[in-house]
Amino acid sequence: MPIPFKGGCHCGAVRYVCSEEPTTVINCHCEDCRKIAGSAFITGVLVPPDSVKISGELKSYKVEADSGNDITRNFCPICGTRILVELEGGIGVSYTTLDDNSWLEPAVEFYANKALPWVNLCSNTEKQMDMA
Repeated sequence: MPIPFKGGCHCGAVRYVCSEEPTTVINCHCEDCRKIAGSAFITGVLVPPDSVKISGELKSYKVEADSGNDITRNFCPICGTRILVELEGGIGVSYTTLDDNSWLEPAVEFYANKALPWVNLCSNTEKQMDMA
């Protein structure tokens, strides 16, 4: 596992380094994540708080997630790439922003019951019906 791991936005204005191992990798099928991803689900790399150091400017906004908890979404103000989300007890880094994400695979599917009918869930993931 390559620690630290690095990533950034599409245009290169925002970069980050994560100094700790991920706690898990998730696919989330909730409506909020589908909307922000512009896709059928979102894949996130959950890491401990304070383990991510950002260079460059982020813009952010707070929303209420399907779980009822507030989350803060952070993105590059130039190209709009989703970089990370601040959750209760941790940070979710956008899987697609890692320089090398080949060593990570999802372990959990949140809101598996909300997955779109044409989506095949990963066979080796834990399936949860909410964000427990």
